[in-house]
Amino acid sequence: MYINAAYLNNSKIDFEDHSRPLIVGSCGIYRLSHKEEMTTYRAHGRVDYQILYVASGKTRFFFDGQEETVPAGHMVLYRPGEVQKYVYYGTELPEVYWVHFTGSETRNILEKYSMTDSIRVFHTGISLEHAGLFRRMIRELQMCKENYQEYLAALLEQLFIMIHRQLTINTAQKTEISFQNEEAELAITYFHEHYNQEISIGEYAASRHMSTCWFIRSFKQYTGITPMQYILSVRISNAQSLLEATQYNITEISNIVGYDNPLYFSRIFKKQRGLSPLEYRKRVRSKHSHD
Repeated sequence: MYINAAYLNNSKIDFEDHSRPLIVGSCGIYRLSHKEEMTTYRAHGRVDYQILYVASGKTRFFFDGQEETVPAGHMVLYRPGEVQKYVYYGTELPEVYWVHFTGSETRNILEKYSMTDSIRVFHTGISLEHAGLFRRMIRELQMCKENYQEYLAALLEQLFIMIHRQLTINTAQKTEISFQNEEAELAITYFHEHYNQEISIGEYAASRHMSTCWFIRSFKQYTGITPMQYILSVRISNAQSLLEATQYNITEISNIVGYDNPLYFSRIFKKQRGLSPLEYRKRVRSKHSHD
């Protein structure tokens, strides 16, 4: 399991605070793999708000006693006092970002951005922009630089604006975008199943009776990146999981995720993550040994 989280004042206790309009209390990411399982159950909920973003894989949420599978590209909003129960299974490869927040104007701000009390699970699309905002919030809360609380609130409101745009698309746009999104989601499924093989974007588009240009443009609108960039992100993400959870050497991992040349794989990995695969593995193990 990979966990990266940050807490205001290093406290994991939920809190309600009306001293500012919007306050980020904590945020983080969970990524599971293999046979891992993680269950969260809060019978009385929390006193703050929470948004969870399923960036990849899928998760199981329980609403009013009924199980609902929430796939990648969706967010879940919990309000204060709501029962919270959800389960992550490593076999479903979930990667989930989350943020807890409070403040004197929280409810009004949510309603301003179309997240009314009737909204619980909503489609936002799979986007590196969403994930990037969560990662920036995590980093800000960990570093606590000058005016970090104001910056955190600004980043969270930026996320709300992106959600609002998705929720308020008109009917005509929704029909067209629904088709584009369906094709993008089918492609995402295909890429996850074949990411370690050679994939021709042109051939894939032709197999779906689409022009290559239309497919690339539609896919980028849905995810924020091109198909080849997405395939690269899947390869690197799976390489991370293998580096964290297995004893495979770099050459073996390179082959597993689709690179015949381990030196080329190492260069690509370092370009994407800022560390070589070996350096990344050492850092993760060093962190775990101190936890």
